[in-house]
Amino acid sequence: MIEALLNFDFMRYSFISGILIGFIAPLIGAFIVVRRLSLIADALSHVTLGGISFGMFVVTIAPALAFINPMWFGILFAIVGALLIENLRTSYSNYQEIAIPIIMSAGIALSAIFISLADGFNQEIVGLLFGSISAVTVSDLSTIIVIVVIVLAFILLFYKELFILSFDEEYSKVIGIPKWIQFLFIIIVALVISASMRVVGILLVSALITLPIAIAMRMTKGFKQLITLSVVIGEFSVIAGLVLAFYMNISPGGVIVVLLVLLLAIMMLYQKIKVRTVKGAINNEDR
Repeated sequence: MIEALLNFDFMRYSFISGILIGFIAPLIGAFIVVRRLSLIADALSHVTLGGISFGMFVVTIAPALAFINPMWFGILFAIVGALLIENLRTSYSNYQEIAIPIIMSAGIALSAIFISLADGFNQEIVGLLFGSISAVTVSDLSTIIVIVVIVLAFILLFYKELFILSFDEEYSKVIGIPKWIQFLFIIIVALVISASMRVVGILLVSALITLPIAIAMRMTKGFKQLITLSVVIGEFSVIAGLVLAFYMNISPGGVIVVLLVLLLAIMMLYQKIKVRTVKGAINNEDR
């Protein structure tokens, strides 16, 4: 493993990208889960796939544009999808959750159309769906680094506003938190999803955003503790998943998600046993 990291550029790109993604995905995921928008990651990941497949289609009809990284089309589509979700949530004020399946359906439909037009499924598409150690290029890594900087700057500058928005959206309107911060937040979510797709895979990226939070919620009480622990869990799952995927020669996305699911199951089982033990001790004392 160490030899591969030293000798192959794509291995270094994948691991550096994984470490960065393992940090920003749970970080932004904490705000998403608290706002009860967990499914937005699924919707935007499918829109991102539509953008990437559109980029591949463009290259097939205009080979001169092959220098353009399809990831940029994915980012553009994800940002547009994120803004549409926010607009739909405003339009359907009493049924805000309907915005997510609408955009998700559109993303899946666009993906199916452009993948077909771009000569169907190939190894690159499969890698994007489920993640791939060899898929990350130096261009992808550079894009991911830029996105990480943007995400960190945004959270540091607007942490207080995001905290209020996440826990009480109505109160945020009363105290006059600008609407554009909410729009920027949804764009940041789109950027994080676009950054994560190469390593984790488009179909599994939402798990990396939500599962570390679900695990950390069972172990912490404060919001900052939740963020810190979820980032630690995210980093562990990504690094361990990449290592296991390398030795098993399989897609890393599935391994990362299975590790997170196992951690959640272990935590739930531990807490269940703990509750039963405490109840048993109380019953014994009563006797």
